[in-house]
Amino acid sequence: MRGAKGLGSSSGGSSSGVSSNEGPATRSSEVPRILIAGDRSSSGKTTIVAGLLSALRARGLLVQPFKVAMDYIDPSYHTWITGRACRNLDGHVMDGRTVKEVYDHAARGAGIAVVEGVRGLYEGYDGDIGSTAQIAKLLDLPVILVVDARSITRSAAALVKGYKEFDPGVSMVGVILNKVGGGRHEEKARREIEAHAGVEVVGAIHRDESMHLAMRHLGLVPLMEGEIRHEGFIERLGRIRAIVEEGLDIPRILELAGEAKPLDLPEPDLYLPTRAGEGLRIGVALDEAFNFYYRDNLELMELSEAEVVPFSPIRDHSLPDVDGLYIGGGYPEIYAEDLSRNAGMMRSIARAQEAGLPIYAECGGLIYLAREMEWPRSDGETESHSFVGLVPGIARKGKRRIVSYISGRLSRDCLLGPAGSSFLGHEFHHSELVLDDDAKVEYAMRLDRGEGIAGGLDGIIDRGMLANYVHLHAASYRGFPSHFLKSCRDARDK
Repeated sequence: MRGAKGLGSSSGGSSSGVSSNEGPATRSSEVPRILIAGDRSSSGKTTIVAGLLSALRARGLLVQPFKVAMDYIDPSYHTWITGRACRNLDGHVMDGRTVKEVYDHAARGAGIAVVEGVRGLYEGYDGDIGSTAQIAKLLDLPVILVVDARSITRSAAALVKGYKEFDPGVSMVGVILNKVGGGRHEEKARREIEAHAGVEVVGAIHRDESMHLAMRHLGLVPLMEGEIRHEGFIERLGRIRAIVEEGLDIPRILELAGEAKPLDLPEPDLYLPTRAGEGLRIGVALDEAFNFYYRDNLELMELSEAEVVPFSPIRDHSLPDVDGLYIGGGYPEIYAEDLSRNAGMMRSIARAQEAGLPIYAECGGLIYLAREMEWPRSDGETESHSFVGLVPGIARKGKRRIVSYISGRLSRDCLLGPAGSSFLGHEFHHSELVLDDDAKVEYAMRLDRGEGIAGGLDGIIDRGMLANYVHLHAASYRGFPSHFLKSCRDARDK
């Protein structure tokens, strides 16, 4: 993993009982922890969390980041800044025991755990389920609420009081005022909140154009792309850290994190070493076009003794010597020209599929395996690029952005498991797949909830290939990666 280059030194001491990089590994049940939630979407919590993580690393702390819900992009920032793989926590696709195990596995040995919420504190899939508040209660996390304080002072106190009293099971210990207009605005809002809501204000961020990261149709620009493509990107992240260090009472935040109660955590059930992948090499598409992967999916392959072999569909001209392919999500539409120019890689993938190599493609991977992509340019014209051609259709920009939980089951045997296997997952795309008029395809997935490729059908199969819009997490569908690895072994041993 990459460290916090340009965003803070790993040297320094510790304060408020929070351990540094040195010394014996801390048990996860005793790791100080804090959750940064928002009063709504676009409250600014993601940018504040990025600055806070960097500031904590600059103090020499070993920081373990988490993200509520199934997002890929925010965790890419957290991973890069802290040098530790950010993990997703989701109370809808994971049961409570699994949420605790994911937390326990990742937080071991850390000096502090920082959890970023999703949307507003209480927004969920169904009531409390899937909300940031649910995770706060499952992990007994002290909560700091980021409040968008534009144009409000006393009303901010009413808002915080309502959030605090809405669910007494949520331990709200602090407030960060964001987008305040100046010193007087901050002083008045702070006074009213502390007097009427009884919650301590632990920082205020004044309006500053530097507190913005590049955006795109699915949210923030992924870190790998931001680092490579956007001039001044690293400097902007450094500026964010400086603003956060100036605006937040970080020693007090560390104290609040250190006051979290020890957790009662389960015995491991997910992260169990096996020999299911022994001797297998799994090629994973990884570059600026394809980088939407849950770290747990890859780690469970490694725990099964499979070797994960990264390759770049943009720069490598042929596949490495592998026993299976995993092509995850990303933004192939942004890199369509680069991808289509690499005819050698596309031929290599097509030949591998024809030879029976198992290929699992999610979302961006599905698009890359299509015959063609059409996407509008900034000038309004549409440009077309040829892709691999294993899926008989054209990928186009859809009429709306789809960000949703999905549920369904396998309608036939495939490399993910036997027919009848049920799963929960996530959709995250702004494209649609238009199949050729004469296309004859078979689907392996039927969704009870979700769009899929067409009318709730997803998972196009052909020989050993499975290509779908669905994103699966190993903690929600326990058949991955074990069935995929078995398919790779069976294909290799034929």
